[in-house]
Amino acid sequence: MTENQRLLYRLLTGPDDATFCARVSAALNEGYELYGSPSATFDGHHVIVAQAVILPRSSGTGSPDIHSI
Repeated sequence: MTENQRLLYRLLTGPDDATFCARVSAALNEGYELYGSPSATFDGHHVIVAQAVILPRSSGTGSPDIHSI
């Protein structure tokens, strides 16, 4: 994948901290939208979170609309 190619779907994961929130915020600023609810788990030491993001069809990717799948 080149720097200019953006995936239609991404799952962001990591420790529940400011860095993770910044990654989600950056994806939103790039045109991604939240998809579904966030998830969280505890690995015995840290809370690990996950958030799916998608590009809407109007982003010009030419990909099928993920909402219709």
